[in-house]
Amino acid sequence: MVIFLVFFVVLISTSIMIRYRTSTSSRHLPIDWPVVGMTPDILPNVHRIHDFATNFLKLSHDATFLLKGPWFANIDMLFTSNPANIHHMLSKNFPNYPKGPDFRNIFDILGDGIFNSDHELWEIHRKTTMTSVFKHPDFHTLLETNIINKINKGLLPLLESVSLNNLETDLQEIFQRFTFDAICLLLLDYDPQSLSLDLPIIPCEKAFTYAEEALLWRHFLPEKVWKLQRRFGLGKEKKMNEACKAFDDFIYKCLSQQEEEDNKTGLLNSLIRGFEGQVSGTSDYSRKFVRDTILNLMIAGRDTTSTALSWFFYLLAQNPSVEEKIREEIENHLSSGSEKKSSLDAKELGELAYLHGGICEALRMYPPVALEHKSPSEPDILPSGHVVDKHTRIILSFYSIGRMEEIWGDDCLEFKPERWISDQSGRIKHVPSYIFTAFHAGPRTCLGKEMGLIQMKMVASAVICNYHVELVEGHKVCPSDSIILQMKYGLKVRLFPINKVGSEQACCTASN
Repeated sequence: MVIFLVFFVVLISTSIMIRYRTSTSSRHLPIDWPVVGMTPDILPNVHRIHDFATNFLKLSHDATFLLKGPWFANIDMLFTSNPANIHHMLSKNFPNYPKGPDFRNIFDILGDGIFNSDHELWEIHRKTTMTSVFKHPDFHTLLETNIINKINKGLLPLLESVSLNNLETDLQEIFQRFTFDAICLLLLDYDPQSLSLDLPIIPCEKAFTYAEEALLWRHFLPEKVWKLQRRFGLGKEKKMNEACKAFDDFIYKCLSQQEEEDNKTGLLNSLIRGFEGQVSGTSDYSRKFVRDTILNLMIAGRDTTSTALSWFFYLLAQNPSVEEKIREEIENHLSSGSEKKSSLDAKELGELAYLHGGICEALRMYPPVALEHKSPSEPDILPSGHVVDKHTRIILSFYSIGRMEEIWGDDCLEFKPERWISDQSGRIKHVPSYIFTAFHAGPRTCLGKEMGLIQMKMVASAVICNYHVELVEGHKVCPSDSIILQMKYGLKVRLFPINKVGSEQACCTASN
């Protein structure tokens, strides 16, 4: 193994020097070198893999390109942002494209949760989660009440403190704490209160970021290398080990508290009862299964929503006219009718076309889950003409789809909420899910899509109606090297209160 690693490092170093003596222009496709493949192009660009992939996909035939690693490493990946390919794999030929053993190996931290499951277990997950959580009679009431309370008692007091003291703040971290508390309240009936004025450090809340960075690197390192790192606690795998422990400590503690309660109600117990009789195994396995299920839902609830909100406000800060139009739209709805309202509920927020368009536009440009990993069960031919088999690792680049001129037009890099609004009706346009992939597509379309949109609109409206957000001068914003499209250096901003008449509260302070 040591000889293998030394040989690998020597080859990579030599190849990088060779590559840097030639053109490094992004206008050229990666070069396939003898023995080391395209590694000299891959390694310097892993930290910006999404933009790197977008560049070579734009240059490649049918937006599909085979990125080749060293011949001995087995990390070749077929990247695609071709809508026909996406539609084929996620919908038309869905049964032939499960997550598969390679996915489960890389994403082992997800255990037997819904994101890691295939076939019968996935169907059990989807049906039970839909019935026990999203169709629970108290779900919408719990969701809206929890968000309102967290806005009023957590988000707005913290933003007020930051604004009054003229402080810089990391809005991404604030949104991550907000969504972490919100999903814990909804699923576990427990508020970790990470969104407090003193911003306490909660290991589980931070663990998501560490784990997701390691998961991306596992795609580009030979399996033997990252497993060796995991065994000895090196590199990103050291953080992954710490993240696993933090998840276990937090979730099992919450489960133990629930088990001690005499009156077992709420979504968690509804979910546990829903799985009874469907999943066999020992009591230890059943307990781990619940842990895996909760962790998968927590990742969806914390990371996708907080990431979407972060990029949305980044784009608003760069486009203050859009921010003002959204604020005007909200105020117009508050003033409609015989009496001026102090807030809008979830249903009323759903009627705000420009706000909805702004959020969709942010999701188009910066989808929280920027790529998907697939492998076919049986040999297949993609619509692009590429032949694939069970050994082919396919990467669906959702990030790149939003940057394709042939799909979105020459202005695809511009933030335009109007893109989503019909000129005739003024309503939201329908865009096929295999083009707008922020919520995935086909049978695996995100179950929490509506929940995520409600939460984003409630948080966004509360912030926009109370504050104007400006980026800290000189602060660099770019995607992190993570499986979730977070901001590498956070979102550093300053908040400026919106002028109010007298002592009147801002238009969208939430209320019960």
